[in-house]
Amino acid sequence: MKTEVRGNSASISLQNPSLFINSTPQSSITGALRGCLGSLDGACIEKLLLHCASALESNDVTLAQQVMWVLNNVASTVGDPNQRLTSWFLRALVSRASRFCPTAMNFNGGSTFQRRLMTVTELAGYVDLIPWHRFGFCASNSAIFKAIQGYPKVHILDFSITHCMQWPTLIDALAKRPEGPPSVRITVPSCRPPVPPLLTVSTEEVGHRLSNFAKFRDVPFEFHVINDPSLSPPPGGVLSKESSANFQFESLLSYLNPTSLDLREDEALVINCQNWLRYLSDDIKGNTANSSPDSCLRDDFLDIIKALDPRIIVVVDEDSDLSAPSLSSRITTCFNYLWIPFDALETFLPKDSSQRLEYESDIGHKIENIISFEGYQRIERVESGAKLSERMRNAGFLSVPFWEETVTEVKSLLDEHASGWGMKREEDMLVLTWKGHNSVFATAWTSSTILEDSNLGCN
Repeated sequence: MKTEVRGNSASISLQNPSLFINSTPQSSITGALRGCLGSLDGACIEKLLLHCASALESNDVTLAQQVMWVLNNVASTVGDPNQRLTSWFLRALVSRASRFCPTAMNFNGGSTFQRRLMTVTELAGYVDLIPWHRFGFCASNSAIFKAIQGYPKVHILDFSITHCMQWPTLIDALAKRPEGPPSVRITVPSCRPPVPPLLTVSTEEVGHRLSNFAKFRDVPFEFHVINDPSLSPPPGGVLSKESSANFQFESLLSYLNPTSLDLREDEALVINCQNWLRYLSDDIKGNTANSSPDSCLRDDFLDIIKALDPRIIVVVDEDSDLSAPSLSSRITTCFNYLWIPFDALETFLPKDSSQRLEYESDIGHKIENIISFEGYQRIERVESGAKLSERMRNAGFLSVPFWEETVTEVKSLLDEHASGWGMKREEDMLVLTWKGHNSVFATAWTSSTILEDSNLGCN
């Protein structure tokens, strides 16, 4: 007899369900399992997830199966936020088990994510669903707009995962500049992390559409892609799990120089990093052609872009620490952090909404990478805004304070969304919050010589 853990796209069989029912009452963990059965309490679910992780790490198959069975009785992809979040954690743990002890646990299939490619219109709706991305777009665009005041030419190096969705708003704002719009160049790498959202069209097609919009707004515009076969994904933009595990950024670093980027002295250089730095490894490595001894790829990237002498660097990412080597630590932090989007979606979308299920599936993709993988295969390594700020200062950058106009614009944006969203200042950062919990941070940076220009920032 088998008990099945069922998801939208996978079915995993657990052997000997009698183990879950007939365990001896003397077992303390059995008591904990019985006490949590059917409970929707987040603290109890977190405890069960940690028990399961501990069992997997100690190769205790029986205990792992017990906990999974209990989690399966709580999890539901169409339940409340805790149930929905639990379903994705359960899939991630099953995926990890099938990877680290496949012969012992007899899983059929494992976790499989069928990524759907979006049209540009669908991506726009996806980004607008909650302010997770729009917050960063708004704060960054406002900071960039201020930093390039008076410049007739602007060059933006865009490192992001949202396919240039940020730029129509900035182009529109620049079109309304009293002194007239600057000419704008945007350069993007052909590579991107193999993570959602994914598009049905190429990066070049995205650039063509941006060019048409800029032409409509009478903004002189150029769009360039850093083309290198070693950086490009296969046709369609979809990478297999094996390919995604081997995805590296080292090749990109050699292209980040004034000649390859065609940097020009009469342009204000802007570097935009939206949910990007987390995918640059923070593992310390040896000395290579593009790195210093005892450095990591993330620090190497910062050193290289600093040498380009940009007018402003904006960095936006999720305000959480999910790069810990300890699985238990990652589970605790991830469960308490990624509850936020699940809870936010609950406030305005039906439980069976396809939009909601797809958005949550993309979060599930992230959870699987954080929980199921180790080493170079674990590419989701976000660090908190506080840690990022320390890293930026150590690299020699100085913080650019956000203007009050930026704060006003962000608050106006949040008024379009559910009342649980808010914003606060924390030292170098603006922080998006949900019911008081930090969600996403936005920061702006520059070099000491450029900061002397009073146009850059103001408290």
